[in-house]
Amino acid sequence: MTDTAYRIHGATGEWEVVIGLEVHAQITSQSKLFSGAATAFGAEPNSQVSLVDAAMPGMLPVPNRECIRQAVRTGMAIQAQINKWSRFDRKNYFYADLPQGYQISQLYHPLVGEGALEVVLDEKNPEGSTKTIGIERIHVEQDAGKLMHDQHPTMSYVDLNRSGVALMEIVSRPDMRSPAEAGAYLAKLRQILRYVGSCDGNMDQGSMRADVNVSVRRPGEPFGTRTETKNVNSVRFVMAVVESEARRQVDLIEDGGTVVQETRLYDPDRNETRSMRSKEDAHDYRYFPDPDLLPLVLDDAFLEECRASLPELPDAKRHRYETALGLSPYNAAALTADVEAAREFETLLTSVAKAAGKGEADVAKRVANWVLSERPGLLNANNIASGDPKNSISANTAIVVAAESGQISGSKAKEIFEKHLTSDIDLAAEIAANQQTSDTGAIEAAVDAVLAANADKVEQYKGGKEALFGFFVGQTMKAMQGKGNPQLVNQVVKAKLG
Repeated sequence: MTDTAYRIHGATGEWEVVIGLEVHAQITSQSKLFSGAATAFGAEPNSQVSLVDAAMPGMLPVPNRECIRQAVRTGMAIQAQINKWSRFDRKNYFYADLPQGYQISQLYHPLVGEGALEVVLDEKNPEGSTKTIGIERIHVEQDAGKLMHDQHPTMSYVDLNRSGVALMEIVSRPDMRSPAEAGAYLAKLRQILRYVGSCDGNMDQGSMRADVNVSVRRPGEPFGTRTETKNVNSVRFVMAVVESEARRQVDLIEDGGTVVQETRLYDPDRNETRSMRSKEDAHDYRYFPDPDLLPLVLDDAFLEECRASLPELPDAKRHRYETALGLSPYNAAALTADVEAAREFETLLTSVAKAAGKGEADVAKRVANWVLSERPGLLNANNIASGDPKNSISANTAIVVAAESGQISGSKAKEIFEKHLTSDIDLAAEIAANQQTSDTGAIEAAVDAVLAANADKVEQYKGGKEALFGFFVGQTMKAMQGKGNPQLVNQVVKAKLG
């Protein structure tokens, strides 16, 4: 474990920041935690509300098996303890978007116990500094509704579509000591949730959000009083909250003030946190076991089914890319950062290997380079989305195989693919028309012509200006309209120059 030694520099010396995150992740399911109401994002207000969600008298909650399954799978993915026996509790508080007057949660006996995440602190050096962040628990709970303050000049409206939606609350240990560590932890957690499929991780839609707990202390001293900044909806904002709130606390303490345990909100426009309310403790919510719900008891067959359903997780996939496919640590990390990117890479890799008649390890580096650097530049330059129909697996396969086999050069591959993206061409015919030649006689003739036309540069080269070698190669390739085999062109130029 590497200590990043991040410090806040105050007027009276250095301060250490202590960070813990409580991440609320909406569980991927077609219906809510205790009712059959739908969970689709963007529906009309109050169009996805059952009698249970609206807290009508006599309505009883029924646990959604899929929600429990997804939470268990998430716990397994972070190597956490799965509690075969867990229980739901009522968290009592009164708010306009909480029709029951309580939230069904799990305080005393959560579904998932202790686990951990190992995070990489330097994305450019995945083999470099890492840190293990402890996870205290994952409990399952229902979401509240939503207040809409901008629909009427004098009133707030209530939308109960989210009321009863299943959440996992993933509570970390206070193990993070810098904004970078908090950002890396949240990004890694979102990556795993997306791989597992238990949450879509769309923070901009509110399906994943973080409560950021921050305190400051002199290095080595006991923990200070913490504040909790609620509902932060991006990795970048979480890092900004840590930095802003830590600085606020240091300034407050050094000015003779005292940090108050409270709930705060983050204003990204001003990059500052603002007080919302005093922070309640557990006893303020008068928790007690929910009398309408029996304890959850999980059997071995259910747990085995959950474990068997887990996909290859990002760390294991990255290791396989490095060892079995021979990719660099950086490329392996980049390809596994997002589950959809990894799936596309593997689909293209399989397709190219089959079309080229080679093993996947033989073509992996070329496919990775195409996916990570060459193709993105073409898509961005032409403002074309990655999901565009022309950016198909078959088209990518044809281009990569043609370059891999030496049928066309790498530069010509990019040129042809860009033409394919931006115009209506026959891709196979274009590749055939631009097939590079390995005709030594034709290459020698082109090199002779280039050297003869640049006799002065030949003399400069022979006089020690070796950087001109690339010029001669480039001019030869230009004269051959990019159809000369680059390897043979290099060999012939070198031989002709002596």
